[in-house]
Amino acid sequence: MKRFLLIALILVSAQAIGQIQKAYGDGEWFKFRIHYGLLTAGYATLEVEQTTLNGKQVYHIIGEGKTTGVSRWFFKVEDYYQSYVDIDRDIPYRFIRKIDEGGHTKDIQIEFDHTASQALVNNKKHNTEVTYSFPKDTQDMVSAFYYLRNRLDVRTLKEGDVTELNMFFDKENFKFRLKFLGREIVSTKFGDVSCLIFRPYVLAGRVFKEKESLTVWISDDDNRMPVRISASLAVGSIKADLIDFKGLKHSFKIVVD
Repeated sequence: MKRFLLIALILVSAQAIGQIQKAYGDGEWFKFRIHYGLLTAGYATLEVEQTTLNGKQVYHIIGEGKTTGVSRWFFKVEDYYQSYVDIDRDIPYRFIRKIDEGGHTKDIQIEFDHTASQALVNNKKHNTEVTYSFPKDTQDMVSAFYYLRNRLDVRTLKEGDVTELNMFFDKENFKFRLKFLGREIVSTKFGDVSCLIFRPYVLAGRVFKEKESLTVWISDDDNRMPVRISASLAVGSIKADLIDFKGLKHSFKIVVD
């Protein structure tokens, strides 16, 4: 259920965004409520901290998702995702995925060498290390969000346009594809927000009902942040709404009648 958190909150919304100027910076933080109707199923957060990694200036991006309340009794989820992204080049140097989804666990750390186009995958659960090749401009599932916030120009998008991105996840290369659906005014706890609407192509199966099961609404301002996400899962449907934020680089625009 909460794989939705990272595919939706990170991969999906990321594809929808971009400006030449920086869309985010140190101290940015988002919080989302995950819910079935009126029932709160869990919460997810995304946070950015500026630091150094191997002598390079990077943004340390941290994503967390957890079930809460009654949902935790039936299906305990604790997901932690991290990415260390070059501040100037918007490429990932390290990716961490540590999850527990109803007893299904993973603990993986990936080191990206963009000069050699190789990823060293350390599976800590099984105590193995394997090196894989990846194509140019490859992102991880967290860094993709922030890469496209800075670099994809949504001003030229037309309804029906599809964007592709090279991505490396766990041990595989794949093309992530996202379809632009148009624009819409969304009612939120902060007021009415002008949004861009996107639909990613995901893998149908254990989590998602079909390949076009996700829809994401992104603020149509310089922040390009996820405001709302909905998904049809293999069992039922789920939504995520932005409920709190801080540290935005740009003003958050509310539609005024």
